[in-house]
Amino acid sequence: MKRIYPLIYCAVLCSFCMGWSQNQADFYDSKTIQEVSVRFEQPNWRDMLDSLRFNGDGTLPGVVTLNGNKYENARIRYRNARAFQIGGKHNSLHIQLPEGKTYQGYATIELSNALRDPSMVREVLAYEIARSYMPAPKANYAKVMINGSYYGFFVNIEPIGETFLQRHFGNSDGELYQAETSTRQPLPAGCNAKAFASLQYDGNEACYTYAFDRKNTRDWSSLVRLTRALNEEPESVERTLHIDRTLWMLAFNNVLVNLNSYSGHPSSNYFLYKNTDGQFTPILGDLNFAFGSYKNTDGSSDLDLQGLIALDPLLHINNPERPLISNLLKDELHRKRYLAHVRTILQDHFAKGQYEKRARELQDLIRKIWVEDPNKEYNLVDFSQSISATVGRRSRIPGIAELMKPRAEYLRQHPDLVVLPPAISNVTALPREKYSPEQVTDFKIQAKVGQFARKVWLYYRFSDSEPFRMMSMEDDGNNHDGEAGDEVFGAVVQPAAGTRDIQFYIVAENARSMSYSPTRYMYEQYRANLDELNK
Repeated sequence: MKRIYPLIYCAVLCSFCMGWSQNQADFYDSKTIQEVSVRFEQPNWRDMLDSLRFNGDGTLPGVVTLNGNKYENARIRYRNARAFQIGGKHNSLHIQLPEGKTYQGYATIELSNALRDPSMVREVLAYEIARSYMPAPKANYAKVMINGSYYGFFVNIEPIGETFLQRHFGNSDGELYQAETSTRQPLPAGCNAKAFASLQYDGNEACYTYAFDRKNTRDWSSLVRLTRALNEEPESVERTLHIDRTLWMLAFNNVLVNLNSYSGHPSSNYFLYKNTDGQFTPILGDLNFAFGSYKNTDGSSDLDLQGLIALDPLLHINNPERPLISNLLKDELHRKRYLAHVRTILQDHFAKGQYEKRARELQDLIRKIWVEDPNKEYNLVDFSQSISATVGRRSRIPGIAELMKPRAEYLRQHPDLVVLPPAISNVTALPREKYSPEQVTDFKIQAKVGQFARKVWLYYRFSDSEPFRMMSMEDDGNNHDGEAGDEVFGAVVQPAAGTRDIQFYIVAENARSMSYSPTRYMYEQYRANLDELNK
C-alpha cells in the first residue's frame, strides 16, 4: 500500500521567486525593509495634501524613488482611511506611478501608518495568517523619506489590483468592488442608512453607490444579483458566491477579533471580486485594527477586553442585518465548514503561541529603524509592551497576546468547537498488486476516517487549471475500501482521457463537526500518478 503525501504548490512558486529575487528583491518580502523617497517641488506639500484629501481624491505630482528606481511625474495623496488627520505629521500615503510604469508589476503603492497599532505588527502578522487560507495581500515595511527628511516608518501593503488578481484568480478581467461607505455624498432617498456594506438586498442600484466603490466596472447589476441571491435565495447563492472562501474570511475575522470588517460595525473594509467564472470572492481590507484594536460589533458601546476575549464564534448568526453570516450559517453544512476553519486557524497559529513568537520576530526586525522615526505615534515603552499589555490612554489598545492567549483558550473550550471532528488518516492511492500483471488504470483512493464519520467526500481534479469535482467515499466493502464498517472509506476515480495525474483532498463529516485533509487543502493537495502506482 502506497502512502500519498501532500503536494505543496506554493513551494514551486517560491522556488521561482527565489531565483527571480537574486536580481531584484520582492517589494513585499517580509524580511526586507523597503526604501521609499518622495520629492515635491512645493515646500507646503503637507498643506496641499491635506486640502486634496479633505476635498476629494486629488493628487500632488512628485518624484518617487523605490529602492533606487526613480519615477518622474508620480502622483501622491494621503490614503482615504480612518488614520487620516488634517495637520497630521504621519498620514498614510497612496502613490500612483506614472501612467504605463510599474515597479515589479505594481502601478500603485499603499503605505499604512498603522494607526492604533503601537506594536506595528498587526497588519503584517494578520496578513501572513490570512494568506495561509485565502487570497490576501502581502505586506512588509518601508522607510519613507520626503524632500530629504525622514517622514515615517510605514507598513507597505500590496494593493488589490491587477497583479494581485492575476496571482490569485488567474485573471484581472472580473468586476472589483470595495466596501467603503461614502463620506462625500448624501444617502440616496429610500436607502437604509444602517445597511452600510452588509450586503442586504435593495433593488435600488443607487443604494449600492453609497456603500461600495466600483474599481473596474460601470455596472452594479452583478452586485445587486449577489445580494438578492444571498437574502432571498440562499440555497442557490453558491452560483454567485464562493462559499468556502467566504467562510474562511468570516472565520479569520472572528478568531483574530478583526472587527473593522464585515463582521464589525459598520460592516465594511473588504473587497468583492467577481471572477470570470461568475462567482464573487470576498477579500480582506486593511488589518491595522485586527487583534481587537477596533471593538464595535453593532453600533452600540465598544466591547471591553473581556468582551473581545469571549467574542462569540457564531457572532451575528441570528442577525438578519449580516446576511453573509446569518444566511450562510443557517445551513448546517456551511456552519460545520466554518467551525472547521476556526479550528484550523486556532491550531495552526494560536495553539502553541506561534503568533506571539512571530510578532516578536517582526518587532526585532523593525525596532531600530522604527525608533528613528521622528513622527511615530507611540514611544518605545508602548512599542515594547504592546504585545503583552494594553497600551494607550484614550484608545485602549489590547496587547496582542494579552487578548489572544485567553481568546484561544476560550474558543478551544467553546461548546461548538470542543466536539471532536472526524479523524482522517492513512490517505492512500492503491498501487498495482504485488506480482500482478494487471495494470492500474483507475485511481482507487482510500482513507481511514474515525470519530463516527457519517459522510466522507473526495474532491479531485486532474490539473491545476481545473475546478475540483466531488464524489462520495463509501465504507461498504464495494469501493476498494476493505471490509464494510471498518472505518476505511474508498472511492474510484476514472482519469480523464490522456491524464496520468490526480490531485485530491478529503472532507469528512460527523454529527456535529467536519474535518479536512490536508487542512490547508486550498494550497496543498494529495497527488498520485498512474505510472508511479504501476511500478
